[in-house]
Amino acid sequence: MSTLPFPASVYASRLERAAALAADGGFDAIIVGPGPDLQYLVGVEGDTIERLTVLLIGPSLSPTIVVPRMELAKVRSTAVGELGLAVLDWVDGEDPYALVSGALDSATRVGVSDALPALHVLPIGERLGVRLELATPVLREGRMIKDATEIAELRRAGEAIDAVHRRVPEWLRAGRTEREVASDIALAIVAEGHRTVEFVIVGSGPNGADPHHEVSDRVIHNGDIVVVDIGGAVPSGYNSDSTRTYVVGDPDPSVAERIAVLVRAQQAAVDAARPGATASEVDAAARNVLAAAGLGDAFLHRTGHGIGVSVHEEPYIAPGNDLVLREGMAFSIEPGIYFSGEWGARIEDIVVVTADGCERLNVAPHELTRSDG
Repeated sequence: MSTLPFPASVYASRLERAAALAADGGFDAIIVGPGPDLQYLVGVEGDTIERLTVLLIGPSLSPTIVVPRMELAKVRSTAVGELGLAVLDWVDGEDPYALVSGALDSATRVGVSDALPALHVLPIGERLGVRLELATPVLREGRMIKDATEIAELRRAGEAIDAVHRRVPEWLRAGRTEREVASDIALAIVAEGHRTVEFVIVGSGPNGADPHHEVSDRVIHNGDIVVVDIGGAVPSGYNSDSTRTYVVGDPDPSVAERIAVLVRAQQAAVDAARPGATASEVDAAARNVLAAAGLGDAFLHRTGHGIGVSVHEEPYIAPGNDLVLREGMAFSIEPGIYFSGEWGARIEDIVVVTADGCERLNVAPHELTRSDG
């Protein structure tokens, strides 16, 4: 029985486009290992293991998957089986790299997905006798532009994580630890429609000044500013990612003023996201608002990252990235301000570029949200 979240025709179109992009990039073949690219192309999920699984695609190559026989049933439950793709299976004691080289014996320019580890890249390169290249420029192009089906799943994920954020004040109280609050949030992420919890960040007080703090046993106090950054994958495998900033009790007025500036900065970046703008221009829109308020040095990271079957993927909304935005691109807009040893704040939405602007997929309140503690 198929476990595909989308019709097989969706995956057929993705494979056709990937082959065309490979031709445009001058590749004879591309080798795709387990990871987001394989999930996107044929619905095969999972991470790389010591046994080789790869998809072989190219402009003159029928899509072919090399897979351990012990994984064959799982793989055939995906688009591989639905589309009747060629399968080269193998068992322990046999040489899977010989299967790859046999299928690609005439290829002279071969790319590999960026998730394929050296464990497999090196023996494949030796067998083929060619210098393998990263296929990232080809594979990212396919995943960067979301179709209507993907956007619907990202919208579904956004609504689900918004529902969790609206409940956070129920759990955020003085006397509780970050870990206790995070546990409640994780349960709610699944209850509100996700199949997995990808991450939960609860950064209270000085911990909020670390953008990638996760959780700790720190006890939350009245007056704490708390960064809550959460996300998960809905059943289709598409991800949510949203951050809001909370206060337990009454905030210090000067802190509230700085967070209000952050909210304006985030809105400025949302307003700048449209076809024809560059990623760096969207980043600058947020950065300029913070700099004008004397908070530029408190912004420690890029403004955003793409999202889809992976939480972090292209495009990256960062200084110096002159990538021109196009309709269908989906990414986060998440400026933050951080004061080491004191507190931090971040506001994050996922947006999708539309024909004349962008659609914000997260609509839970953006302002500093009070928990009565």
